[in-house]
Amino acid sequence: MRIIAAALAAFLVLPGVASADSFWELKPTGTDARLRGLSAVNGQVAWVSGSKGTVLRTTNGGRSWESVAPPDTATLDFRDIQAFDARNAVALSIGEGEASRIYRTSDGGKTWQESFRNNDPKAFYDCVAFFDRFRGLALSDPVDGKFRVLRTWDGGRSWHVNDTKGMPDALPGEFAFAASGQCVTTSGNHAWIATGGGAKARVLESRDGGRSWKASEVPLPSGAAAGVFAVAFKTPWRGVAIGGDYLKPTDPTPAFATYDPRGWKAGEQAPVGYRSGIAYRGNGLVAVGPSGTDVSKDGEHWKVADTGSFDTVDCAGFTCWAAGEKGRVGRT
Repeated sequence: MRIIAAALAAFLVLPGVASADSFWELKPTGTDARLRGLSAVNGQVAWVSGSKGTVLRTTNGGRSWESVAPPDTATLDFRDIQAFDARNAVALSIGEGEASRIYRTSDGGKTWQESFRNNDPKAFYDCVAFFDRFRGLALSDPVDGKFRVLRTWDGGRSWHVNDTKGMPDALPGEFAFAASGQCVTTSGNHAWIATGGGAKARVLESRDGGRSWKASEVPLPSGAAAGVFAVAFKTPWRGVAIGGDYLKPTDPTPAFATYDPRGWKAGEQAPVGYRSGIAYRGNGLVAVGPSGTDVSKDGEHWKVADTGSFDTVDCAGFTCWAAGEKGRVGRT
């Protein structure tokens, strides 16, 4: 979201909190960029992206990183990245107007194709997700009262604006948070959009590959700086939403909900504080935010695993990667 994007870039200093780094093995990247885009291919291959036009790739478990950003993009902020393997990836930059772009590489970042550039000053793209290697979605904040969705059928080589007839009206002030690249996620042929900013936190669901959407209220706090920041789904019928208020990073107000065929409900227990990223690790969950990392084996009971700052997390099986401010990347 255009207002939140700049404010989220500021480093949050948390008095009295020291990093234990007990859960994550840190993997120095050699950059001081804030890394909010992350795609874990496996335990050896991962891509990260962020401010200052940064795109990095590792193929050896984080022992070394290659700078593989598209040329002439140092002013862009790559808030999301989707990698299919060590060679193929799609990166999305956020911002007003032409700052919102999508690039694709098929040779490990040696060359890139710019496959989309936003020419609508009212649009602001936040995140991207794929159903498979060919079909994907990119999300913009509301334009003329409705969220705008791009769709691709060729792996991100071309993009098309979706018809908004199947999109419910946005609430006043509603938007998506470009905080962790997790405001859109997919499972099977289903997709979900996480929202905040309005009077109610919501998740929009599509069961037909992104053509039509239905909105549901989610029991999380919402407001100008609060809402659902990330959604993750193990299957189309089992998922979670997490968030909070980024201006109150240690606020104990619960901001976690679970989904099953009966709908959304508040989690019996929740991580303490604002969390911007969440991912399934096997049948368990890992959640991250500026005040630390929390883990759950069952999605109901949580414990603090680490007090270091991260913005986003992604897992491939039981191997998880996390990324955040000042080039910080961890693996476990």
